Amino acid sequence: MDDSSLKALLEHLPVFWWEVEEPWQVLERGGGAFADTGTAQRFLDRMRQELSAPGHPPQEGRWQARFDGRTFDVSWPLDEGGVHSRTRGLAVEVDARAAAPRRYAAFAELVDLAPAAAFIRDCDGRYLWANHAYAHLYGTVPEQVVGRCIEDFDAPADADQFRALDQEILTRGTAVRHTLGYRRQDGSAGRAVGHRFPVRENAQTCVAGIYVDVTDHLRAMVQRQEAEENLQALRDHSGLPCALLSANGRVVEASAAAAELFRLSLPDLVGRRAHTLLAPEPDLDRLHRRWKGLIARRVRRVETSAVLVDAQGLQRRAQLHLTTIGHSAARARHVWAVVTHQSLAHEAHPSLTAAQIRILSLLAEGSSNGEIATSLQLSRQTVDYHLSRLRQLLGAATRPALVARAYVLGILAPRAWPPRSATAAHPLSTV
Repeated sequence: MDDSSLKALLEHLPVFWWEVEEPWQVLERGGGAFADTGTAQRFLDRMRQELSAPGHPPQEGRWQARFDGRTFDVSWPLDEGGVHSRTRGLAVEVDARAAAPRRYAAFAELVDLAPAAAFIRDCDGRYLWANHAYAHLYGTVPEQVVGRCIEDFDAPADADQFRALDQEILTRGTAVRHTLGYRRQDGSAGRAVGHRFPVRENAQTCVAGIYVDVTDHLRAMVQRQEAEENLQALRDHSGLPCALLSANGRVVEASAAAAELFRLSLPDLVGRRAHTLLAPEPDLDRLHRRWKGLIARRVRRVETSAVLVDAQGLQRRAQLHLTTIGHSAARARHVWAVVTHQSLAHEAHPSLTAAQIRILSLLAEGSSNGEIATSLQLSRQTVDYHLSRLRQLLGAATRPALVARAYVLGILAPRAWPPRSATAAHPLSTV
């Protein structure tokens, strides 16, 4: 067998040979132990370092060396004192034929049915193995992937990118974490995150990769961010006083209009308990029961009214829309509260009687004193007394002023006809 035939045979075996000229000028090298020149050069650099260490080379010229997790029997020099000071070395991987399939089989068994996409490619970009998740990315099965090249599945630009990543692994000999983009089968852009790392298969160093497709996750995150930005813009620029309340009634978020309503700065409003913003009134128990129904998800929306108290102690009747957030939990964790209508801010007044509120309703309807007396079965003197008392309580000198004050103070419902009380249990009444 001539020298060229021997070299050709060694290209298929887990060995590496080299010939150097002093001082370590590499003339030739070969063998099937390393799949790329970068790894082979790193091995030679390691041998050079070991030879410079004390006690090297041993007297018999043979020792074992560890490189990239592999063990080699090294012989150096094979022909000491050769022609023109040339020397040859040989490294044979120990039990490489038994070790490589075992490592490959363990990897394949671990991730074959995993949801993460995984593959093994040789240095030429040809698939040696792929799991079901990887094949699914290309709309096929693993059997249709093995034996084919990167370009058979990916666009030229993507294929060039993936080949460059493979070469990086083969050159470095260590695992690398990547976040990469690729083109899906439907033409849409995809994103994946994972690792590529070197593995041994059939006496050569190959590239393995395991990746998780995060395209849908990233899209959902973008959509969520956009939804939050839209909600924030609506909250801040709609002019509506609104607040996000926790299940225990604490203000989590609030609009600038809400802070202005309560005459507080926004940082002072956020974190407050909602009950500190409500005036004591007979209807609070009813409001509390409806709140419990929201949190327990017995209802999702509630439209109600309440009397709000600002930082200066002024009160105003407000129409509230309460809506729970989400459906996933058994109990609601947050509720949006939006003020849709509000009365004029005013100081607290003595309670109005049911008869006084009814008189205000009939007055707003246009009834005369006599008609009010007949409708309520009261004497004219009694009606006159109530009207006089109402002028004092509400600070209104005339009948039109009484009606106007009743509306701006939230005593009468602004969107109802015939006129009626704004609430069945108005804070200024005893009913």
